[in-house]
Amino acid sequence: MNDSPWAAEPVAAGPAYDALVGPQTRTMSIVPDAAGRDFDDREARDRGAAAFGGPPFRAETPPQEPMPSPPPPQVPQDASPPPQKKRAGRDLRAAIGVGVGLGAVIFASLFIVKAVFVGVIVVAVVVGLWELTSRLQEKKGIKAPLVPLAVGGAAMVIAGYVRGAEGAWVAMALTALAVLVWRMTEAPEDYLKDVTAGVFAAFYVPFLATFVAMLLTADDGPQRVVTFLVLTVVSDTGAYAVGWRFGKTKLAPRISPGKTREGLFGAVAFAMAAGALCMEFLIDGGSWWQGLLLGLAVAVSATLGDLGESMIKRDLGIKDMGTLLPGHGGIMDRLDSLLPTAPVVWLLLAAFVGTG
Repeated sequence: MNDSPWAAEPVAAGPAYDALVGPQTRTMSIVPDAAGRDFDDREARDRGAAAFGGPPFRAETPPQEPMPSPPPPQVPQDASPPPQKKRAGRDLRAAIGVGVGLGAVIFASLFIVKAVFVGVIVVAVVVGLWELTSRLQEKKGIKAPLVPLAVGGAAMVIAGYVRGAEGAWVAMALTALAVLVWRMTEAPEDYLKDVTAGVFAAFYVPFLATFVAMLLTADDGPQRVVTFLVLTVVSDTGAYAVGWRFGKTKLAPRISPGKTREGLFGAVAFAMAAGALCMEFLIDGGSWWQGLLLGLAVAVSATLGDLGESMIKRDLGIKDMGTLLPGHGGIMDRLDSLLPTAPVVWLLLAAFVGTG
């Protein structure tokens, strides 16, 4: 017998029990809680289910379903984005301003004192060598010695102006030798790579620029230099204008994706027209048909020079060689088409009208 005052008297099962509590709650009994309040084991079962994380047996309010989001607006299948206007990739105002300023310096030095223009060439060569060697060291770890290159490059340009092609070749050989010796003062690791890059830089920048100084030695030297500059600039302008407006077929997509065959045709047409005019009116003893050939050669050499520098910059992983000229990049970014064109113009003019 349970003598606890909290215990309830048991009720015998039978018809009376069923009538009292119903057949589905036969096993339920009245038990007290800790405070002495009586509750049946249905409430206990509900509390136990809640304690173990399950839902209670009593009916709960069903959860509210989320409001459906409005459907996205329908876009017509034939709708297409508006065509984007072609843009030049540089600041054209800055590029034009710098170009006009450089042109003024060049033309003023050409027609006042020839030696001043030779100084302009020397400055351009030294800055170009500095840009090239700096990018080689930054991107490839190649240490082409700048000091012998700068000194030898300046000497090369002056020797070409004073002594002609013979002087230019002698200065080139001495510059290459100076590069080999200068590099010996450092560790032997990467010696071959460094001196190879140094000899390449000596040929690519100052030696090719020497032909501009050699153009100046003729009696009509300033006119020859003007012809060289005008044809190169007109070739680049024609390629840009025609390629920007009509360019569709890539010329060399792996080297320079922006260049097109249509742009090359524009360069040829513009340069040939300018060449005919320059040879007829600027060069002593020249004729228009010679200008056509000269313009064609300049368009090809300028394009190859531009592609050659693009190849170098792609190998280095850079867009411009420098930032010295706003809207243009560096000095080397302006010399790319001029350098390989200089010997072509010098050679053709020497063949057409001589070197005097």
